[in-house]
Amino acid sequence: MKEIGQQLAEARDSMGVTLDEAATDLKLKPSQLENIEAGNRSAFKDVFELKQIIRDYAKYLSLEYEKLEDDFNEFVFEYTSKIPLEEIAKANEEMKEKERDIVSPYTIEHKRKFKHLKYVILIAIIIIAIITILVINNIKEKREVESVHFTDFTIWE
Repeated sequence: MKEIGQQLAEARDSMGVTLDEAATDLKLKPSQLENIEAGNRSAFKDVFELKQIIRDYAKYLSLEYEKLEDDFNEFVFEYTSKIPLEEIAKANEEMKEKERDIVSPYTIEHKRKFKHLKYVILIAIIIIAIITILVINNIKEKREVESVHFTDFTIWE
């Protein structure tokens, strides 16, 4: 990245263009061009924006922007291939959390009031089934008791 910045700075100096003039012509902040010429990639949040600025700056300075673009792509590849997998996984998790937080003001968020509603319903059904079985058994026992009393009773003697 520093080599790209040096090439751009040398080309700008050889043309006799100041940093402020170039920034004004490209509709950029002078600090952005300073960071590019210094090779400070971390000053830019978006790699694609940085690539576009380098491309525009190279065109402005009449340089072979394709070669600078290829050099930048190699730099990005080398930089990203050195990132540990743990950091990538962590960044993915953070992005998922941000996506969950982003909601339209018109979206109604349904919150579950009962997290374990299925289990409560299942337990209620089991309790009702047990009570029903007990009541039915109790009724059967009463009928058997009543029928036993009537068998000993004789009407005609």
